Amino acid sequence: MEIRFTNRGSTLIALFSGELDHHYAEYARNKIERELLKATTRNVVFDLSGLSFMDSSGIGVIVGRYSNIRKLGGRTAIICKNQKIYRILEISGILKLMPICDSLDNAMNALASA
Repeated sequence: MEIRFTNRGSTLIALFSGELDHHYAEYARNKIERELLKATTRNVVFDLSGLSFMDSSGIGVIVGRYSNIRKLGGRTAIICKNQKIYRILEISGILKLMPICDSLDNAMNALASA
């Protein structure tokens, strides 16, 4: 499991690779929270394109950060190209909370229009 971060304006982009499961959920949660403490971050894009597997612990990481970001007045979006992971997101109900896009440009547009 690896998470890399980039920024585009006030949007933090968290790029995940590997497996986001119960073994790495706390690591991911802590790493994202440290990045969210930076004063310039308002919105977050979770780029799950590099994930090969995700379980309910990964859903918990995303939903928990979504909740924190919303409390601060920010928005979230997800980039997902893996159909199996998309299906997990769909079943979990995340589609009702935030847009799921196929590219960073589409995710940024979704944040801007929300």
